[in-house]
Amino acid sequence: MTIPQLSIFIENRSGTLIKVLEVLKQANIQIIASTIADTAEYGIYRIICSEPTRACEELKNAGIAVAISDVFAIELDDQPGRAADAVKMFSEAGISITYMYSFLLRSKGILIFRTDDNAHAAQVIQQNNLKSMTP
Repeated sequence: MTIPQLSIFIENRSGTLIKVLEVLKQANIQIIASTIADTAEYGIYRIICSEPTRACEELKNAGIAVAISDVFAIELDDQPGRAADAVKMFSEAGISITYMYSFLLRSKGILIFRTDDNAHAAQVIQQNNLKSMTP
């Protein structure tokens, strides 16, 4: 029910992001979704991609610090308030969301998030008939 996400650690300086993107381009790996969280010194570039294991290997071979983690990706109707409804389900179940990002894909909202309790989150998804996305 979870999907793999790459977390790529990059310095906040010119040229570091393009290096990551060029490695993925040369490997013919498609980025499906991405987000960058930054501090003054570095950023964490999180991506969902077509071949996460191979992408991780290619990035490591290029000297780029990367890790794979499991996240949830659920489909929501493209209507105002659906993300709030979904997050409320997890909150009411006592599950904390450590980070989240979203996008639209084929008229569906996609909510990607990491929790502090994957097993419990999976139960909430199943109990509420939420549809999980697969890359």
